[in-house]
Amino acid sequence: MTKNLTISCLDVIHHLKLSCQIPDVVEAITSQSIIAQAAQEAGIKVEEEELQEQGDKIRFEKKLVKAKDTWTWLEKNHLSVTQFEELVHNKVLSRKLANHLFSGQVEKFFYEHRLNYDTAVIYEVTFEDRGLALELFYALQEYEITWAEIARLYIKEPELRRAGGYRGARHRKEFRPEIAAAIFAATPPQILKPITTQKGVYLIWVEEIIQPQLDEQLREKIMDELFSNWLKKEIEYLEIDTQFDTDVIELQKEVLNHA
Repeated sequence: MTKNLTISCLDVIHHLKLSCQIPDVVEAITSQSIIAQAAQEAGIKVEEEELQEQGDKIRFEKKLVKAKDTWTWLEKNHLSVTQFEELVHNKVLSRKLANHLFSGQVEKFFYEHRLNYDTAVIYEVTFEDRGLALELFYALQEYEITWAEIARLYIKEPELRRAGGYRGARHRKEFRPEIAAAIFAATPPQILKPITTQKGVYLIWVEEIIQPQLDEQLREKIMDELFSNWLKKEIEYLEIDTQFDTDVIELQKEVLNHA
C-alpha cells in the first residue's frame, strides 16, 4: 500500500542544519554572488550559443539522451526549465570569468609549480612490520616472489587486492613528502626499498613517471585552481549575514496564513 509523505521547505532547511551542510550552502551562494558581481564589473556577457553549448554538455554528462530523460532528471532534482537555464547560465558565467581573470597567468603558474604536476603511476602495499616489508623487498629482488603474490597475500581491501595494489597516476603533491622524494627519484619500473612513515611501512612499485605537459586538460585544471583560490580569498574578505532563522520564521507565518 502506497503511503504519502509531505516534505516542506522547513523540513529541508531543518535537515540542512542537522546535517551541518549550511556552511557549504552559504559558501556556494556567496561564491555565485561574487562571480555575478565580478562578471558585471568586467562587462562579461553570456551569449545564446554559449548557453546552448553548456546545456548540451550537461545533458551529455548526465546521459540525458532523450527529451523524456531530461524532464525526468529535472523532476528528480526539483528544477524548473527556468532554473535549469539559470544553472547553465551560472556555469558559463563562472567559466568566462575564470578565463578573464586567469587565462594569462596559467603558463607562468605552470612553470613556477611544474614539479607539483609530475605524475607517478604506482602500485602500493602497506605493512605494520618493517622487517616483513624488507624481507619481501629482498625476495622480490631475488625473484623468489612476485608483486602479484605479495598483493594477494597482504592487501586486505578486496578491490585494491584484485587490482594488485594499483593506486593509479598521482601527482607529487598527493604523496607524503618522504614518499614523493623516493618515488620521483626512481628509475621506473622500480620497486622502492620500504619507506617508513607514521601511518605504516610502504612497499611501492613505481611503474612510470610522467613529465607534465601543458595541454588543454592541465590548463583547465590550473585555471580552476587559481579561480577557486581567488574565490576563497574573496569570501574571506566578506562579512556574511545569514538570515536562515529569520527566513524560517517568515516561512512559518506564510504557511500558517495559507492553512
